[in-house]
Amino acid sequence: MSTTQILRSRFPRAYGDVTNLVSAPARFLDSLGHVAWFCLQAIGSIVHALRHYRREVLRLIAEIGMGTGAMAVIGGTVAIIGFVTLSAGSLIAIQGFASLGNIGVEAFTGFFAALANVRVVAPIVTGQALAATVGAGATAELGAMRISEEIDALEVMGIKSISYLVSTRILAGTVVIIPLYAMAILLSFFSAQVVTTVFYAQSVGTYSHYFNTFLRVDDVFWSFLQVIIMSVIVMLNHCYFGYFASGGAVGVGEAVGKSMRTSLVAIVVVVLFASLALYGTDPNFNLTV
Repeated sequence: MSTTQILRSRFPRAYGDVTNLVSAPARFLDSLGHVAWFCLQAIGSIVHALRHYRREVLRLIAEIGMGTGAMAVIGGTVAIIGFVTLSAGSLIAIQGFASLGNIGVEAFTGFFAALANVRVVAPIVTGQALAATVGAGATAELGAMRISEEIDALEVMGIKSISYLVSTRILAGTVVIIPLYAMAILLSFFSAQVVTTVFYAQSVGTYSHYFNTFLRVDDVFWSFLQVIIMSVIVMLNHCYFGYFASGGAVGVGEAVGKSMRTSLVAIVVVVLFASLALYGTDPNFNLTV
């Protein structure tokens, strides 16, 4: 009888814990490779999806934008992103005016709204709203298809399941996020101005001067690029967890939870690295202007 067998029989729990600990790096690399291969397949099948599943892409664009069922009643993703960005812009104005007022420069609230909304707040809020509405729905939908063997049936019928189910959603999310984010960023600007000029009675001219002075076109461009990257990552992440869901209805629920946690972390990481790359050495604004 070998030493390994003796240790396993005498200390089964400790042996299992040590085995799991030792094999953790290998399992991590294996799962990382599995995710990377899925992402490569999904992105590589975008051209195939555009060529063969254009009608499905159009259907998903409509579904993501306006929602289905009860979601369609309140306006779907459009309404949710709109309400959330309105609240975020208002909070920026409230915190900015109060904090800057402590040092006697509340006139710079317009500067704060132009800078914080574009670079941080609007991208994060939009990404989180997209993950909570569209992403979670995609995970649940694909997970239900997996446990009911509908995905296997698609493969049997000769339909490329990744192209039909994943690549189409990536395309739809990328297309829809551009007008959605344009609406979101405009609403965040509008709410910040209303709160500052109406509730705090700052003159419209003062607010507009500093807002227009520090609102940079290149910041808006990079903000849109961040959100597009977020939409691709969010759709890939949620489709991955839904596509490989297992364990029945409970497994689908767990997949939705894991995908949401991953998306929330990924969204912040994208903004973090984008801010480091774009503004890490030069903030691109000068308060002496």
